[in-house]
Amino acid sequence: MSQVHAHEVDLGNFKIGGAHPHVLIAGPCVIESESLVLETAAQLASIAQAVGFPYIFKSSYDKANRSSISSFRGPGLIQGLKILKKVKEVVRVPLLTDVHDVREAAMASEVVDILQIPAFLCRQTDLLVAAAKTGKIVNVKKGQFLSPWEMKNVVEKLEAGGTHRILLTERGTMFGYHNLVVDMRSLPVMRTMGYPVIFDATHSVQLPGGGGTHSTGQREFVAPLARAAAAVGCDGFFMEVHPNPDQAPSDGPNMIRLSELKPLLEHLMDICRVSGKGESLIQKHV
Repeated sequence: MSQVHAHEVDLGNFKIGGAHPHVLIAGPCVIESESLVLETAAQLASIAQAVGFPYIFKSSYDKANRSSISSFRGPGLIQGLKILKKVKEVVRVPLLTDVHDVREAAMASEVVDILQIPAFLCRQTDLLVAAAKTGKIVNVKKGQFLSPWEMKNVVEKLEAGGTHRILLTERGTMFGYHNLVVDMRSLPVMRTMGYPVIFDATHSVQLPGGGGTHSTGQREFVAPLARAAAAVGCDGFFMEVHPNPDQAPSDGPNMIRLSELKPLLEHLMDICRVSGKGESLIQKHV
């Protein structure tokens, strides 16, 4: 049995993985307006810096897999990328956004630092290879329908595309209808694949399609699950955060209220200092 250490992924001003600090990926689910995105990004960057988390801003220009045809999707690719570019210029933080097809991967890579593959698309070979070929970091959400062991196939597709700049994100597993559960074994299992692992604390409490024409969620379980992930060991946390989630047009029930984020991050930081990243759990039979 031998120790397996995750690759460090270089993001310029900081690195993800290895012995480097846990990172925070956070922002509103979808771009609602330029002003909201800029204001939220600035506040999040300030909070993360105060607590000690290297920070990456996240928001989507298009929520392409909403429950209903009438659901709000965002400003679209062109306008959304313009807004994200302004966030980078004004707030000066790295950016992450979702991409849904090969064309989007190439265009988004001109603006953002991390291309995210949504969970429902995590097995789309052409999309994975296209994202890999951009040279940008690729963060793949583990599909709600996959075991953590199956993410090895995803990793191999990305490596075939020519990249080792890979992040893997746990976001819960389907448990019957309209429900997700988190198997914390997923975190050390995916880290045996050699790449940093992120825990998505807000999508993990989503109730997919629970509202019929929209998903609902259980925001009250974000903190307990995030604390559990910190104790088990991961390389960072993904959280959707909004100034007023109850009024948000997408994922409101599982987003964190901006005013409540700092105490949670402080608690997570305390746990992370004690537990580390779970390196002692990352072992692989040879």
